[in-house]
Amino acid sequence: MKHSLLSRYGFFIACCVVTLVTTLMAIRWHGGWPVPLVSGALVLLGIADLSQRGYAVRRNYPVIGNLRYVFQALRPELRQYLFEADTEQLPFSHVQRGLVYQRARQHNDAKPFGTLRDVYANAYEYIGHSMETAPVAEPDDFRLTIGNDQCTQPYEISLFNISAMSFGALSANAIRALNKGARLGRFAHDTGEGGISPYHREHGGDLIWELGSGYFGCRTPEGEFDPKRFAEQASDAQVKMIEVKLSQGAKPGHGGLLPADKITPEIAQTREIPQGEDCLSPASHPAFSTPLEMLDFIAQLRELSGGKPVGFKLCLGQPWQFMAIVKAMLETEIVPDFIVVDGSEGGTGAAPVEFSDHLGAPLREGLLFVHNTLVGVGLREQIRLGASGKVISAFDIARVMAMGADWVNAARGYMFALGCIQSQSCHTNRCPTGVATQDPLRQKALVVGDKAEQVYHFHHNTLHALAEMIAAAGLTRPWQITPDHLVHRVSENEVKLFSHLHPFLEPGELLRDPGQRPFYGRIWRMAQAQSFAPMQLADAPSGATAA
Repeated sequence: MKHSLLSRYGFFIACCVVTLVTTLMAIRWHGGWPVPLVSGALVLLGIADLSQRGYAVRRNYPVIGNLRYVFQALRPELRQYLFEADTEQLPFSHVQRGLVYQRARQHNDAKPFGTLRDVYANAYEYIGHSMETAPVAEPDDFRLTIGNDQCTQPYEISLFNISAMSFGALSANAIRALNKGARLGRFAHDTGEGGISPYHREHGGDLIWELGSGYFGCRTPEGEFDPKRFAEQASDAQVKMIEVKLSQGAKPGHGGLLPADKITPEIAQTREIPQGEDCLSPASHPAFSTPLEMLDFIAQLRELSGGKPVGFKLCLGQPWQFMAIVKAMLETEIVPDFIVVDGSEGGTGAAPVEFSDHLGAPLREGLLFVHNTLVGVGLREQIRLGASGKVISAFDIARVMAMGADWVNAARGYMFALGCIQSQSCHTNRCPTGVATQDPLRQKALVVGDKAEQVYHFHHNTLHALAEMIAAAGLTRPWQITPDHLVHRVSENEVKLFSHLHPFLEPGELLRDPGQRPFYGRIWRMAQAQSFAPMQLADAPSGATAA
């Protein structure tokens, strides 16, 4: 018992004794006050620990128990800089972050002494090179047209663009730097669902206006969609495309959340929301509740925007719901210009742990399903596919293009280009680099001109690396990459081409004979254009449970 008490209170008692003794000595010899002042402060801390009721460790171990919380707070930094392996991804590895920093700052990104990866480990992937290499293409020419025959203002988009990150989640200076970098490199900057802020407009970079369920920038006082306000914003020449956000990879099925302490007067004005309250977007869109209504909404947005490309973004969840949207396309003949598939591995802000870890389909599965469904019904040529989810390197781009993507977006990669150090404090308003904070002093450290150059260089150098990679494979354009070019290791002794590893449907196959592909055929039969519910649930009596 005495040993237990000594281990718990020994350090606190020692602080009390030291304070008493050194204070008496300082009084007697008229000096030496630093020691009693420090020990006295520790005594006061110990008294506070003993009197508080919120933390049992501090009550049982006054003073010294606080070390537990100090180390807990420092754990991410200690792990990242001292103990993390180069290729350990938490969520991005030292190698991945270093690659972005080097390309953004125009440093040499060559790797000496061979790869750090275990090339015989399961899931290792590579691209096969050719005996006949091709000339290295100009990466600035990697652009494609978005806009089908229902669109009157098509847009020439870069292959590699900035994914959705809102003003509010990011600082004003971060938005300025991203948009200026986009203008320098002629690529697109997705606004995120927080609306178009003055900082998006300051440098004139191309914008993709993301329209979330909160309809920020085009909402009524009640939070409903306002067609007139939408038309006013969408008519701006800087807005090149409209993206309806159905769900996002970080938290699919969850409305966006901006904490009250990050809502400045500017954010409140941009979003048209009150200050002093958390800003929570609905999980679903109030403007539509069925696939048919959703397609009507897309047609309305296209008309109100003057014929600009309109599409939607989703993280794939219940597969029959996406097929229900496709059936609605066939029924209404309203075809979106593009679809962005967001993987569940994505995410720049805060989300509930269960949502981040266990909800929604990862990018590859979602992208392949969307691509196959569109091919299977003969709509793939009319709809461009974007992909977003942990894209950092040229090989990441090549990999998703082999799975069906036409272009890619990145969020955290461009955050690294701005100087993000992966401190994982985005939701605290205490971002150490000024990227994800509304603190005016913290964000002042982010110098817009310098960081805009880094954003531009990261984009250019990544596409240049892609141009060199595909040239080694005998290709001149990224869109020539096929599933036959990529290889995946399935065991220590076996590898498979992507074309053999994944199913790829033939054009029109779902309409001709859906039974050829049991999984796709079954999901196709479950989907219906009139409802997001599967056919069995929709036909069941009220209160019944489907088997």
